Amino acid sequence: MTDQMRFIPAELQIRAGDTVKLVVRNAGKGLHELVIGTKAELDAHAALMVKFPDMAHSEPYMTHVKPGKSDQLIWTFNRVGEFEFACLLPGHYQAGMVGKIKVSAPSTPKP
Repeated sequence: MTDQMRFIPAELQIRAGDTVKLVVRNAGKGLHELVIGTKAELDAHAALMVKFPDMAHSEPYMTHVKPGKSDQLIWTFNRVGEFEFACLLPGHYQAGMVGKIKVSAPSTPKP
């Protein structure tokens, strides 16, 4: 995560059923977070964050990372589809601090 309101990488390709450990490093000088969800879920949560900027929240699909620190998020992607990850702190999401997660069908084992 950077103070230029970007994630590097900005896109992840994952197979359904995979459990992934995302190591999230904040290379910036301000607080950032990573929240996983659908675009609709993130839009709704971002709107709440604008109304209630000091809202405290902690869910298994999110992590808050202080400047210069790292954290991790472990998540099992259990369905195929397109999802996003974003920083929903006021102004960050609106500035484009969002990435894509493409979850494809699991590999079929060879007979």
